[in-house]
Amino acid sequence: MHEFSMTSEIAKLVLDEAQNRGAKRVLEVNLVIGKLTFLGIEQIRFSYKLLSKGTILQGSKLKIERRDGMVECDKCGYKGPIKSQEDPFYHLSFPSLACPKCSSVVKVTEGRECTIKNIRLEV
Repeated sequence: MHEFSMTSEIAKLVLDEAQNRGAKRVLEVNLVIGKLTFLGIEQIRFSYKLLSKGTILQGSKLKIERRDGMVECDKCGYKGPIKSQEDPFYHLSFPSLACPKCSSVVKVTEGRECTIKNIRLEV
């Protein structure tokens, strides 16, 4: 259910910006959502549609760009995609904070973002 609260905050920010610019309506909202947020894209779209009803967001296009998880290792200098581990017992894969090269702990540099990239308004 955190998709609804996240989408609610996005809608509020877009509506505030549209109001500040004197927009008649919002035409398009472009988001960047990292895969490590574990936000469900379909739930975001559904929430956006619900929240936009009766506002200047209604009828606007919601475009979502997904961003893969990227990490950096201070020990060996690795920079690249995050390694995933398989759990055969639960039949799922989850991200690992172990460096794919040296197994040291890495820091996440991309993939946790949920940002409004831009919006198109009709003024």
